[in-house]
Amino acid sequence: MKKYLFILMLLSGFFAGSCGDDTPVIPEPEPEPPVVTPPDNPVNPNEVVYDETGCLYTSYNKLVMCGYQGWFSCSGDPTGMGWVHYPHEGALRPGSINIDFWPDMTEYEKKYVAPNFKYADDSQAYLFSSGDYSTVDLHFKWMKDYGIDGVFVQRFVSQTTGGAAKTRVNMVLEHCLKAAKKYERAIAIMYDGSAGSNQDYDRITSDWNELVEKYKLFDNVENPTFLRHNGKPVFSLWGYGFTSRGFDPQIFDSICENICDSEKRKVSIMLGVPYNWRTLSGDCVDDERFHESLKKWVDIIMPWGVGRYDNNNVASRIAEMVPADLQWCKTNQIDYVPTVSPGFSWANMHNNEPPATYPYDQCPRNGGDFFWTQVVAARQAYSQVKPAAQMLYVAMFDEMDEGTCIFKCETASHLPLNTPRRFVGYEDDRGSDHYLWLAGKASELFHGVGGFGTSQPIRN
Repeated sequence: MKKYLFILMLLSGFFAGSCGDDTPVIPEPEPEPPVVTPPDNPVNPNEVVYDETGCLYTSYNKLVMCGYQGWFSCSGDPTGMGWVHYPHEGALRPGSINIDFWPDMTEYEKKYVAPNFKYADDSQAYLFSSGDYSTVDLHFKWMKDYGIDGVFVQRFVSQTTGGAAKTRVNMVLEHCLKAAKKYERAIAIMYDGSAGSNQDYDRITSDWNELVEKYKLFDNVENPTFLRHNGKPVFSLWGYGFTSRGFDPQIFDSICENICDSEKRKVSIMLGVPYNWRTLSGDCVDDERFHESLKKWVDIIMPWGVGRYDNNNVASRIAEMVPADLQWCKTNQIDYVPTVSPGFSWANMHNNEPPATYPYDQCPRNGGDFFWTQVVAARQAYSQVKPAAQMLYVAMFDEMDEGTCIFKCETASHLPLNTPRRFVGYEDDRGSDHYLWLAGKASELFHGVGGFGTSQPIRN
Protein backbone atom coordinates (compact mmCIF):
# COMPACT_ATOMS: atom_id res chain seq x y z
CA MET A 1 0.00 0.00 0.00
CA LYS A 2 1.20 3.46 -0.72
CA LYS A 3 2.04 5.74 2.17
CA TYR A 4 0.31 9.07 2.01
CA LEU A 5 1.34 12.25 3.76
CA PHE A 6 -1.35 14.72 4.85
CA ILE A 7 -0.14 18.14 3.66
CA LEU A 8 -1.11 21.17 5.73
CA MET A 9 -2.29 23.89 3.35
CA LEU A 10 -3.56 27.27 4.49
CA LEU A 11 -4.61 29.13 1.39
CA SER A 12 -7.10 31.96 1.13
CA GLY A 13 -9.68 32.27 -1.64
CA PHE A 14 -9.79 29.77 -4.47
CA PHE A 15 -8.02 26.41 -4.23
CA ALA A 16 -6.71 25.94 -7.75
CA GLY A 17 -7.73 22.84 -9.60
CA SER A 18 -9.77 21.19 -6.90
CA CYS A 19 -11.50 23.23 -4.23
CA GLY A 20 -14.22 25.75 -3.54
CA ASP A 21 -13.83 29.25 -2.23
CA ASP A 22 -13.86 28.62 1.53
CA THR A 23 -11.99 27.41 4.59
CA PRO A 24 -9.71 24.46 3.93
CA VAL A 25 -10.15 21.11 5.62
CA ILE A 26 -6.99 20.82 7.71
CA PRO A 27 -5.84 17.22 8.16
CA GLU A 28 -4.16 16.33 11.42
CA PRO A 29 -0.61 14.96 11.49
CA GLU A 30 -0.25 11.27 10.77
CA PRO A 31 -1.16 9.40 13.99
CA GLU A 32 1.41 7.21 15.65
CA PRO A 33 1.09 3.65 14.37
CA PRO A 34 -0.46 1.25 16.86
CA VAL A 35 1.81 -1.24 18.57
CA VAL A 36 1.48 -4.51 16.70
CA THR A 37 2.61 -7.83 18.10
CA PRO A 38 5.00 -9.53 15.67
CA PRO A 39 3.16 -12.12 13.54
CA ASP A 40 5.45 -14.93 14.72
CA ASN A 41 4.57 -14.25 18.35
CA PRO A 42 0.83 -13.48 18.65
CA VAL A 43 -0.72 -12.65 22.01
CA ASN A 44 -2.86 -15.74 21.64
CA PRO A 45 -0.77 -18.68 20.37
CA ASN A 46 -3.88 -20.18 18.76
CA GLU A 47 -4.61 -17.04 16.71
CA VAL A 48 -4.47 -17.46 12.97
CA VAL A 49 -1.65 -15.51 11.32
CA TYR A 50 -2.03 -14.83 7.61
CA ASP A 51 0.72 -14.31 5.10
CA GLU A 52 -0.39 -11.13 3.33
CA THR A 53 2.25 -11.25 0.60
CA GLY A 54 0.66 -9.98 -2.60
CA CYS A 55 -2.42 -8.57 -0.86
CA LEU A 56 -3.19 -5.08 -2.18
CA TYR A 57 -5.54 -3.95 0.58
CA THR A 58 -4.29 -4.98 4.02
CA SER A 59 -6.34 -2.35 5.86
CA TYR A 60 -9.55 -0.34 5.47
CA ASN A 61 -7.62 2.64 6.83
CA LYS A 62 -7.63 5.63 4.40
CA LEU A 63 -9.99 3.88 1.97
CA VAL A 64 -13.33 5.06 0.61
CA MET A 65 -15.54 2.05 -0.14
CA CYS A 66 -19.08 1.87 -1.55
CA GLY A 67 -21.93 -0.53 -1.04
CA TYR A 68 -22.69 -2.46 -4.25
CA GLN A 69 -26.16 -3.99 -4.65
CA GLY A 70 -25.74 -5.82 -7.96
CA TRP A 71 -29.37 -6.92 -7.76
CA PHE A 72 -30.81 -5.90 -11.14
CA SER A 73 -31.88 -8.53 -13.66
CA CYS A 74 -33.61 -8.27 -17.03
CA SER A 75 -35.72 -10.58 -19.13
CA GLY A 76 -33.36 -12.52 -21.39
CA ASP A 77 -30.20 -12.04 -19.32
CA PRO A 78 -27.90 -14.86 -18.10
CA THR A 79 -29.66 -15.19 -14.73
CA GLY A 80 -32.83 -16.53 -16.34
CA MET A 81 -34.97 -14.89 -13.66
CA GLY A 82 -36.67 -12.25 -15.77
CA TRP A 83 -37.04 -8.74 -14.43
CA VAL A 84 -35.72 -8.42 -10.88
CA HIS A 85 -35.72 -5.25 -8.77
CA TYR A 86 -36.97 -3.06 -11.57
CA PRO A 87 -40.69 -4.01 -11.46
CA HIS A 88 -43.08 -2.60 -8.90
CA GLU A 89 -45.26 -5.34 -7.40
CA GLY A 90 -44.49 -7.61 -10.35
CA ALA A 91 -45.32 -5.10 -13.10
CA LEU A 92 -42.83 -3.19 -15.25
CA ARG A 93 -44.39 -0.38 -17.25
CA PRO A 94 -44.64 3.41 -17.05
CA GLY A 95 -46.12 4.25 -13.67
CA SER A 96 -45.07 0.88 -12.24
CA ILE A 97 -41.32 0.64 -11.60
CA ASN A 98 -39.23 0.61 -8.43
CA ILE A 99 -36.36 2.90 -9.35
CA ASP A 100 -36.36 6.70 -8.94
CA PHE A 101 -33.21 7.26 -11.03
CA TRP A 102 -32.54 5.95 -14.55
CA PRO A 103 -29.06 4.71 -15.52
CA ASP A 104 -27.07 6.45 -18.22
CA MET A 105 -26.81 3.53 -20.65
CA THR A 106 -24.32 5.13 -23.05
CA GLU A 107 -21.35 2.90 -22.22
CA TYR A 108 -23.03 -0.47 -21.59
CA GLU A 109 -22.22 -3.36 -23.89
CA LYS A 110 -25.42 -5.28 -23.08
CA LYS A 111 -28.67 -3.31 -23.09
CA TYR A 112 -32.23 -4.55 -22.58
CA VAL A 113 -35.34 -2.88 -23.94
CA ALA A 114 -37.38 -1.43 -21.08
CA PRO A 115 -40.98 -2.31 -22.05
CA ASN A 116 -42.95 0.80 -23.06
CA PHE A 117 -40.40 3.20 -21.59
CA LYS A 118 -39.43 5.92 -24.04
CA TYR A 119 -37.92 9.38 -23.98
CA ALA A 120 -39.84 12.51 -24.95
CA ASP A 121 -38.47 12.25 -28.50
CA ASP A 122 -39.99 8.72 -28.74
CA SER A 123 -36.58 6.98 -28.62
CA GLN A 124 -36.39 3.68 -26.76
CA ALA A 125 -35.13 3.49 -23.16
CA TYR A 126 -32.89 0.64 -22.02
CA LEU A 127 -31.80 -0.97 -18.75
CA PHE A 128 -28.82 -3.10 -17.64
CA SER A 129 -28.52 -6.44 -15.89
CA SER A 130 -26.10 -7.11 -13.06
CA GLY A 131 -26.04 -10.68 -14.36
CA ASP A 132 -23.91 -9.65 -17.33
CA TYR A 133 -20.19 -9.63 -16.66
CA SER A 134 -19.76 -6.69 -19.02
CA THR A 135 -22.01 -4.61 -16.74
CA VAL A 136 -20.03 -5.36 -13.60
CA ASP A 137 -16.76 -4.89 -15.48
CA LEU A 138 -17.89 -1.42 -16.54
CA HIS A 139 -18.84 -0.48 -12.99
CA PHE A 140 -15.45 -1.53 -11.62
CA LYS A 141 -13.74 0.29 -14.46
CA TRP A 142 -15.55 3.44 -13.35
CA MET A 143 -14.32 2.87 -9.80
CA LYS A 144 -10.75 2.75 -11.05
CA ASP A 145 -11.18 5.66 -13.46
CA TYR A 146 -12.62 7.95 -10.78
CA GLY A 147 -10.41 6.79 -7.92
CA ILE A 148 -12.93 4.95 -5.72
CA ASP A 149 -11.12 2.29 -3.70
CA GLY A 150 -13.65 -0.54 -3.90
CA VAL A 151 -16.95 -2.02 -2.74
CA PHE A 152 -18.74 -4.20 -0.25
CA VAL A 153 -20.90 -6.55 -2.33
CA GLN A 154 -24.30 -6.81 -0.63
CA ARG A 155 -25.57 -10.31 0.09
CA PHE A 156 -29.06 -10.67 1.50
CA VAL A 157 -29.33 -13.58 3.91
CA SER A 158 -32.74 -14.51 2.49
CA GLN A 159 -31.08 -15.27 -0.87
CA THR A 160 -28.52 -17.74 0.48
CA THR A 161 -30.76 -20.78 0.86
CA GLY A 162 -30.40 -22.13 -2.66
CA GLY A 163 -32.36 -22.16 -5.90
CA ALA A 164 -32.37 -19.52 -8.61
CA ALA A 165 -31.90 -16.61 -6.20
CA LYS A 166 -28.65 -18.02 -4.81
CA THR A 167 -27.45 -18.90 -8.30
CA ARG A 168 -28.01 -15.29 -9.32
CA VAL A 169 -26.24 -13.69 -6.35
CA ASN A 170 -23.32 -16.11 -6.76
CA MET A 171 -23.11 -15.17 -10.43
CA VAL A 172 -22.91 -11.48 -9.55
CA LEU A 173 -20.33 -12.16 -6.83
CA GLU A 174 -18.18 -14.07 -9.32
CA HIS A 175 -18.37 -11.11 -11.70
CA CYS A 176 -17.37 -8.73 -8.90
CA LEU A 177 -14.40 -10.82 -7.76
CA LYS A 178 -13.14 -11.07 -11.33
CA ALA A 179 -13.54 -7.35 -12.02
CA ALA A 180 -12.03 -6.35 -8.66
CA LYS A 181 -8.93 -8.35 -9.49
CA LYS A 182 -8.75 -6.93 -13.03
CA TYR A 183 -9.03 -3.30 -11.92
CA GLU A 184 -7.26 -3.74 -8.57
CA ARG A 185 -10.23 -2.55 -6.52
CA ALA A 186 -10.78 -3.62 -2.92
CA ILE A 187 -13.69 -6.00 -2.41
CA ALA A 188 -15.51 -7.51 0.55
CA ILE A 189 -18.89 -9.14 1.21
CA MET A 190 -21.55 -7.58 3.41
CA TYR A 191 -24.43 -9.74 4.63
CA ASP A 192 -27.72 -7.92 5.06
CA GLY A 193 -29.80 -9.70 7.67
CA SER A 194 -30.30 -10.13 11.38
CA ALA A 195 -29.00 -12.25 14.23
CA GLY A 196 -32.19 -13.24 15.95
CA SER A 197 -32.83 -16.92 15.25
CA ASN A 198 -31.21 -20.28 14.65
CA GLN A 199 -32.21 -19.88 11.02
CA ASP A 200 -30.12 -16.71 10.81
CA TYR A 201 -27.19 -18.60 12.28
CA ASP A 202 -27.53 -21.51 9.86
CA ARG A 203 -27.89 -19.34 6.77
CA ILE A 204 -25.06 -16.92 7.47
CA THR A 205 -22.46 -19.39 8.71
CA SER A 206 -23.08 -22.06 6.08
CA ASP A 207 -23.09 -19.54 3.24
CA TRP A 208 -19.96 -17.71 4.39
CA ASN A 209 -17.97 -20.89 4.93
CA GLU A 210 -19.08 -22.12 1.52
CA LEU A 211 -18.01 -18.88 -0.19
CA VAL A 212 -14.61 -18.85 1.52
CA GLU A 213 -13.87 -22.32 0.17
CA LYS A 214 -15.60 -22.11 -3.20
CA TYR A 215 -14.12 -18.78 -4.28
CA LYS A 216 -10.86 -19.01 -2.30
CA LEU A 217 -11.59 -15.64 -0.74
CA PHE A 218 -8.50 -15.69 1.47
CA ASP A 219 -6.13 -16.81 -1.29
CA ASN A 220 -3.58 -14.07 -1.99
CA VAL A 221 -3.19 -15.07 -5.62
CA GLU A 222 -6.81 -15.85 -6.48
CA ASN A 223 -8.21 -12.77 -4.68
CA PRO A 224 -5.35 -10.33 -4.01
CA THR A 225 -7.78 -7.42 -3.51
CA PHE A 226 -10.06 -9.06 -0.95
CA LEU A 227 -10.16 -6.52 1.88
CA ARG A 228 -8.24 -7.19 5.06
CA HIS A 229 -8.05 -5.29 8.31
CA ASN A 230 -5.98 -5.84 11.44
CA GLY A 231 -4.19 -8.65 9.67
CA LYS A 232 -7.35 -10.62 8.83
CA PRO A 233 -9.85 -10.91 5.95
CA VAL A 234 -12.98 -8.85 6.58
CA PHE A 235 -16.39 -10.38 7.28
CA SER A 236 -19.23 -7.86 7.36
CA LEU A 237 -22.80 -8.09 8.65
CA TRP A 238 -25.35 -5.28 8.42
CA GLY A 239 -28.50 -5.23 10.56
CA TYR A 240 -27.57 -6.34 14.09
CA GLY A 241 -29.06 -4.21 16.86
CA PHE A 242 -31.84 -2.54 14.87
CA THR A 243 -35.22 -2.42 16.59
CA SER A 244 -36.81 -3.48 13.30
CA ARG A 245 -34.85 -6.75 13.13
CA GLY A 246 -34.40 -9.88 15.17
CA PHE A 247 -31.99 -9.42 18.08
CA ASP A 248 -30.48 -12.25 20.08
CA PRO A 249 -26.95 -11.74 21.49
CA GLN A 250 -26.50 -15.48 21.92
CA ILE A 251 -27.22 -16.08 18.23
CA PHE A 252 -24.82 -13.28 17.29
CA ASP A 253 -22.19 -14.76 19.58
CA SER A 254 -22.64 -18.17 17.92
CA ILE A 255 -22.34 -16.66 14.43
CA CYS A 256 -19.10 -14.91 15.37
CA GLU A 257 -17.73 -17.98 17.12
CA ASN A 258 -18.29 -20.04 13.98
CA ILE A 259 -16.93 -17.50 11.51
CA CYS A 260 -14.22 -15.85 13.60
CA ASP A 261 -13.51 -18.18 16.54
CA SER A 262 -12.64 -16.48 19.81
CA GLU A 263 -9.33 -18.36 19.95
CA LYS A 264 -8.26 -18.38 16.31
CA ARG A 265 -9.65 -14.91 15.37
CA LYS A 266 -9.89 -15.97 11.73
CA VAL A 267 -11.46 -12.75 10.43
CA SER A 268 -11.93 -9.10 11.26
CA ILE A 269 -15.62 -8.33 11.79
CA MET A 270 -17.26 -5.17 10.48
CA LEU A 271 -20.77 -4.55 11.77
CA GLY A 272 -23.41 -2.27 10.25
CA VAL A 273 -25.31 -0.88 13.23
CA PRO A 274 -28.13 1.60 13.99
CA TYR A 275 -27.25 5.30 13.96
CA ASN A 276 -28.04 5.56 17.68
CA TRP A 277 -25.98 2.49 18.59
CA ARG A 278 -23.92 4.24 21.27
CA THR A 279 -26.89 5.64 23.22
CA LEU A 280 -29.05 2.51 22.79
CA SER A 281 -31.97 4.67 21.66
CA GLY A 282 -34.13 5.47 18.65
CA ASP A 283 -33.42 2.89 15.92
CA CYS A 284 -31.25 0.79 18.28
CA VAL A 285 -32.28 -1.84 20.79
CA ASP A 286 -32.16 -0.69 24.40
CA ASP A 287 -30.08 -3.59 25.64
CA GLU A 288 -26.58 -3.31 27.12
CA ARG A 289 -25.79 -6.78 25.78
CA PHE A 290 -25.53 -5.11 22.39
CA HIS A 291 -22.49 -3.14 23.58
CA GLU A 292 -21.05 -6.28 25.12
CA SER A 293 -21.27 -7.96 21.70
CA LEU A 294 -19.41 -5.08 20.08
CA LYS A 295 -16.60 -5.13 22.62
CA LYS A 296 -16.16 -8.88 22.36
CA TRP A 297 -16.20 -9.37 18.60
CA VAL A 298 -16.21 -6.29 16.44
CA ASP A 299 -13.22 -4.68 14.72
CA ILE A 300 -15.10 -1.98 12.77
CA ILE A 301 -18.42 -0.28 13.57
CA MET A 302 -20.40 1.28 10.72
CA PRO A 303 -23.47 3.26 11.84
CA TRP A 304 -26.21 3.69 9.21
CA GLY A 305 -26.66 7.41 8.58
CA VAL A 306 -28.96 7.31 5.54
CA GLY A 307 -32.22 9.07 6.38
CA ARG A 308 -30.97 10.19 9.81
CA TYR A 309 -30.40 13.80 8.72
CA ASP A 310 -31.07 16.11 5.79
CA ASN A 311 -29.67 19.26 4.22
CA ASN A 312 -30.94 21.39 7.12
CA ASN A 313 -29.14 19.58 9.92
CA VAL A 314 -26.48 17.37 8.36
CA ALA A 315 -23.41 19.17 9.69
CA SER A 316 -24.78 19.70 13.20
CA ARG A 317 -26.08 16.13 13.43
CA ILE A 318 -22.73 14.61 12.46
CA ALA A 319 -20.88 16.99 14.81
CA GLU A 320 -23.23 15.92 17.59
CA MET A 321 -22.92 12.16 17.03
CA VAL A 322 -19.70 11.15 15.32
CA PRO A 323 -17.00 12.57 17.65
CA ALA A 324 -18.68 10.93 20.64
CA ASP A 325 -19.03 7.69 18.67
CA LEU A 326 -15.36 7.83 17.75
CA GLN A 327 -14.32 8.43 21.35
CA TRP A 328 -16.33 5.40 22.52
CA CYS A 329 -14.68 3.30 19.82
CA LYS A 330 -11.22 4.63 20.61
CA THR A 331 -11.69 3.80 24.28
CA ASN A 332 -12.78 0.26 23.39
CA GLN A 333 -10.15 -0.24 20.65
CA ILE A 334 -12.67 -0.57 17.83
CA ASP A 335 -12.36 1.18 14.48
CA TYR A 336 -15.18 3.29 13.10
CA VAL A 337 -16.40 4.09 9.59
CA PRO A 338 -18.99 6.83 8.94
CA THR A 339 -21.63 6.33 6.25
CA VAL A 340 -22.25 9.11 3.73
CA SER A 341 -24.77 9.28 0.88
CA PRO A 342 -25.49 11.66 -2.02
CA GLY A 343 -29.21 12.05 -1.28
CA PHE A 344 -32.38 10.00 -0.96
CA SER A 345 -35.50 9.34 -3.05
CA TRP A 346 -37.77 6.28 -3.05
CA ALA A 347 -41.14 7.55 -4.27
CA ASN A 348 -41.63 4.97 -7.04
CA MET A 349 -41.13 2.13 -4.57
CA HIS A 350 -44.12 3.49 -2.66
CA ASN A 351 -46.43 4.59 -5.46
CA ASN A 352 -49.46 3.27 -3.56
CA GLU A 353 -48.77 5.63 -0.66
CA PRO A 354 -49.74 9.32 -0.39
CA PRO A 355 -47.22 11.44 -2.34
CA ALA A 356 -46.65 13.66 0.68
CA THR A 357 -45.45 10.64 2.67
CA TYR A 358 -42.90 9.53 0.06
CA PRO A 359 -42.06 12.58 -2.06
CA TYR A 360 -39.62 12.53 -4.93
CA ASP A 361 -36.17 13.83 -4.05
CA GLN A 362 -36.98 13.49 -0.37
CA CYS A 363 -33.43 14.46 0.56
CA PRO A 364 -32.15 16.60 -2.34
CA ARG A 365 -28.58 16.20 -3.55
CA ASN A 366 -28.10 19.94 -3.99
CA GLY A 367 -25.60 19.41 -6.76
CA GLY A 368 -23.31 17.40 -4.49
CA ASP A 369 -23.29 19.80 -1.53
CA PHE A 370 -25.17 17.34 0.69
CA PHE A 371 -22.62 14.60 -0.03
CA TRP A 372 -19.57 16.80 0.43
CA THR A 373 -20.87 18.28 3.69
CA GLN A 374 -21.01 14.76 5.13
CA VAL A 375 -17.53 13.92 3.88
CA VAL A 376 -16.03 17.05 5.42
CA ALA A 377 -17.93 16.64 8.71
CA ALA A 378 -16.69 13.05 9.01
CA ARG A 379 -13.14 14.11 8.25
CA GLN A 380 -13.30 16.89 10.83
CA ALA A 381 -14.61 14.46 13.46
CA TYR A 382 -11.63 12.21 12.75
CA SER A 383 -9.31 15.22 13.12
CA GLN A 384 -10.89 16.01 16.47
CA VAL A 385 -10.64 12.54 18.03
CA LYS A 386 -7.57 11.25 16.15
CA PRO A 387 -8.24 7.52 16.06
CA ALA A 388 -5.66 5.16 14.56
CA ALA A 389 -7.75 4.37 11.46
CA GLN A 390 -9.84 6.72 9.30
CA MET A 391 -12.12 5.52 6.50
CA LEU A 392 -15.44 6.10 4.75
CA TYR A 393 -18.40 4.08 3.47
CA VAL A 394 -20.48 5.50 0.61
CA ALA A 395 -24.10 4.37 0.36
CA MET A 396 -24.42 3.31 -2.41
CA PHE A 397 -22.80 2.72 -5.81
CA ASP A 398 -25.83 1.44 -7.75
CA GLU A 399 -28.88 1.87 -5.46
CA MET A 400 -31.45 3.42 -7.81
CA ASP A 401 -34.41 2.15 -5.75
CA GLU A 402 -33.73 4.47 -2.81
CA GLY A 403 -31.94 7.07 -4.88
CA THR A 404 -28.57 6.84 -3.14
CA CYS A 405 -26.65 5.83 -6.28
CA ILE A 406 -23.42 7.55 -7.33
CA PHE A 407 -22.80 5.74 -10.64
CA LYS A 408 -23.73 7.31 -13.97
CA CYS A 409 -27.41 8.18 -14.23
CA GLU A 410 -29.45 10.33 -16.59
CA THR A 411 -29.69 14.05 -15.92
CA ALA A 412 -32.96 15.86 -15.26
CA SER A 413 -33.47 17.03 -18.85
CA HIS A 414 -32.94 13.57 -20.36
CA LEU A 415 -35.24 11.13 -18.58
CA PRO A 416 -37.67 8.52 -19.91
CA LEU A 417 -41.34 9.24 -19.40
CA ASN A 418 -43.01 7.51 -16.46
CA THR A 419 -46.58 8.74 -16.72
CA PRO A 420 -48.44 9.25 -14.43
CA ARG A 421 -45.36 9.32 -12.24
CA ARG A 422 -41.82 10.47 -12.99
CA PHE A 423 -38.10 9.94 -12.43
CA VAL A 424 -35.47 12.04 -10.68
CA GLY A 425 -32.35 13.07 -12.58
CA TYR A 426 -28.90 14.27 -11.69
CA GLU A 427 -28.44 18.01 -12.05
CA ASP A 428 -28.04 19.08 -15.69
CA ASP A 429 -25.12 21.36 -14.92
CA ARG A 430 -23.26 18.54 -13.16
CA GLY A 431 -23.53 15.67 -15.62
CA SER A 432 -24.16 11.95 -15.32
CA ASP A 433 -20.76 11.20 -13.78
CA HIS A 434 -20.63 13.99 -11.18
CA TYR A 435 -21.16 11.79 -8.15
CA LEU A 436 -18.52 9.29 -9.26
CA TRP A 437 -16.12 12.21 -9.62
CA LEU A 438 -17.08 13.65 -6.24
CA ALA A 439 -16.65 10.27 -4.51
CA GLY A 440 -13.23 10.09 -6.11
CA LYS A 441 -12.39 13.45 -4.57
CA ALA A 442 -13.48 12.10 -1.19
CA SER A 443 -11.02 9.26 -1.75
CA GLU A 444 -8.26 11.77 -2.43
CA LEU A 445 -9.09 13.59 0.80
CA PHE A 446 -8.92 10.37 2.83
CA HIS A 447 -5.74 9.32 1.04
CA GLY A 448 -4.11 12.48 2.36
CA VAL A 449 -4.25 14.80 -0.65
CA GLY A 450 -4.37 18.39 0.56
CA GLY A 451 -6.11 21.51 -0.63
CA PHE A 452 -9.75 20.55 -0.11
CA GLY A 453 -12.21 23.00 1.39
CA THR A 454 -15.50 22.76 3.22
CA SER A 455 -17.35 23.48 -0.04
CA GLN A 456 -17.30 20.74 -2.63
CA PRO A 457 -14.42 20.84 -5.12
CA ILE A 458 -14.77 22.77 -8.37
CA ARG A 459 -14.46 20.60 -11.44
CA ASN A 460 -12.17 21.96 -14.14
